[in-house]
Amino acid sequence: MSDGITTRSEQKCFGGMQGFYEHRSRECAGPMRFAVYLPPGASRSSAVPALYYLAGLTCTEETFVIKAGAQRLAAELGLALVTCDTSPRSARYPGDDERWDFGQGASFYVDATEAPWSATYRMRSYVVSELPTVIEANFPVATDRRGVFGHSMGGHGALTLALANPGVFQSCSALAPICAPSEVPWGELALGRYLGNDRAAWRTFDACALLADGHRFAGELLVDQGTADKFLERELRPERLHTACAQAGQALRLRLHDGYDHSYYFIATMIEEHLRHHARALREPAIVTKPSLLAT
Repeated sequence: MSDGITTRSEQKCFGGMQGFYEHRSRECAGPMRFAVYLPPGASRSSAVPALYYLAGLTCTEETFVIKAGAQRLAAELGLALVTCDTSPRSARYPGDDERWDFGQGASFYVDATEAPWSATYRMRSYVVSELPTVIEANFPVATDRRGVFGHSMGGHGALTLALANPGVFQSCSALAPICAPSEVPWGELALGRYLGNDRAAWRTFDACALLADGHRFAGELLVDQGTADKFLERELRPERLHTACAQAGQALRLRLHDGYDHSYYFIATMIEEHLRHHARALREPAIVTKPSLLAT
């Protein structure tokens, strides 16, 4: 492998390979960890679509890999699964571990503009540009078939990255996402500290605001939400996304599920339908753009 990748471990799994890796990130100015599941048969002559998963608050690149139970179906569908850490961790800043919902493990997938966070908290650039470049250079994945999905904070990340960067991802879904971060406590805390007090600067990191400002995703957005989720009314607000998509003419399949909470038990229950959603969209090569970023 190139790009200074260190292999932490590799294990055979459902006929494919689950690997855990580390590299030095240019965008995050330090080491970043990621994981890749390659299905059986993936090779340079038979590259497979890559599905990027963005985890939620407090999680790491290992959480989805261990808890979601996604490898069996990924092997069947011929999908590579890529996960990354939820924040840079090598550089430490005052207050970065005082709260579980801000700082370490809580990047909100933004490119921070406020000091000191701006030095390393550049997760939008990392996920949209740097990580796909590293993955596509070192693993047998297609360069024209990328999907993105995530949970909670990561669901917010998936929706905003797909909307703000047309053509980079050909499929998108989210599980219990933070739909309107500019309007809820989690988002106000994180966006205010990472981006400053000017709320206009927050709009490119808010799915509902992006839709109101004219951004669209070419495919259908799939969103699943449990009705017993304790964060539903205060932090997640899927009804805001439903309204924003309806007003914008954006295709959305929003499904509410009685009795399910915010945990990985919910994710494990829904994972098959999400992987099949992405597999349908990624089955054929698509017209894509080189990984790039929305100008902010």
